Amino acid sequence: TGMAIMGFGGGAIIAVPLKSWLLGLYAKAPDYLGPLADVQTTVENGVRYVQVAGQKLEAIVVSASQAEAAFDGAQAGVYLAGTGNTGAASTFLTLGIVYFFVMILASFAYRIPAPGWKPEGWEPPQEDPAKQGLITRNHVHIDTALRTPQFYQLWIVLCFNVTAGIGVISVSKTMIYEIFGNGMPTIVDGAFTATYVLMISVFNAMGRLGWSTLSDYIGRKNTYTVFFVLGSFLYLSIPLIAAEAGTSPSVMWLVMFYAATMTIFTMYGGGFATIPAYLADIFGTKFVGGIHGRLLTAWSAAGVAGPFLITFLRERSVNTKIHELAEKVDPAVFLQTFGEGKEKLAELIAAKSISVSRLMEVAPEGTVDPTPSLYNTTMYVMAGLLVAALVSNLLMKPVHPKYHMAEDALGEGEATTTKPAASGKQTSAPMPAE
Repeated sequence: TGMAIMGFGGGAIIAVPLKSWLLGLYAKAPDYLGPLADVQTTVENGVRYVQVAGQKLEAIVVSASQAEAAFDGAQAGVYLAGTGNTGAASTFLTLGIVYFFVMILASFAYRIPAPGWKPEGWEPPQEDPAKQGLITRNHVHIDTALRTPQFYQLWIVLCFNVTAGIGVISVSKTMIYEIFGNGMPTIVDGAFTATYVLMISVFNAMGRLGWSTLSDYIGRKNTYTVFFVLGSFLYLSIPLIAAEAGTSPSVMWLVMFYAATMTIFTMYGGGFATIPAYLADIFGTKFVGGIHGRLLTAWSAAGVAGPFLITFLRERSVNTKIHELAEKVDPAVFLQTFGEGKEKLAELIAAKSISVSRLMEVAPEGTVDPTPSLYNTTMYVMAGLLVAALVSNLLMKPVHPKYHMAEDALGEGEATTTKPAASGKQTSAPMPAE
């Protein structure tokens, strides 16, 4: 499964530069009105406005540091809101059309092997179930599996592992720039962050192949234990690295951050590739495809929870830091810069007319930039999720024999599963054949 699922992560190696090219092709920069000192603006209820051809239109003020992270050719100053285009909609439309034809053509290339086919000279390995403890030679019916505690333990294991991984992936480009961009602008620039995103795909794919292969030797349960123990330490190390990078920028901290996050991404991919084999060990192989499909609802939940958690926690951290920095800024300077007094701070935040970077430009000398610490709470929460998943994994036990299918159910025709009768003896009940 690692070899097959590697394509899921490896495909991003192609998609990342393709999407970047398409975004550049379709993107349109917003209308630039000039430096802030040369443009007359007013602020109402936290929103900045400018007069253009007799019309009052919303404007956005971009600081020098924001311009560096925006787009090529961006300048500090005032821009007209709503006049630019990121190119995202056109990019998705183009990709949708291309993917449709690629998938349709690829689907015609699938072939089902003939019954009983196997590579010449290949014999299935004879493994000792005692080696890994959880491996079963019995089979659990797809519907019966949903009634076992093992299914929900594995659901938690996959969901929490993916939540932590996909949450970081969703903000990876922004995170590395915010932690290192200000302290090391000549190294961590747009090209560096783009390469960083590309390497996420590489390590994601490598993890799918490497970790799943390792699990064949050390067992699935042990592999996930490594994921959660090592992953927890790595998530907890990121706030420490960010703190050091904020106070004393150094390539050493950048290398440590790079290594920690790339290791996390290998385990994110490895979790996907190893879970089908884990399911086969627990429930047998007969219905593992269908059971795997039901377990992937954990990925659906994680796909929502991960980005939501990391965005929510980061926004809360940003708001906290804005309030802390605003307290340090002279009231007169604050009014002159943002067009409103500090009593309107909540409205300025809601209108996105104020930011940490703009406050740092008017903060007193010696004020420490809090940007590198914006993800600290997020990393602590992600580490906590992995600890919870670790507990679920450590409590994993073999499926109770009462859930195993009877031998006569494994042949052709009607399948049966054994169920405990009132007397405690095993009886057979008909189950639909798959």
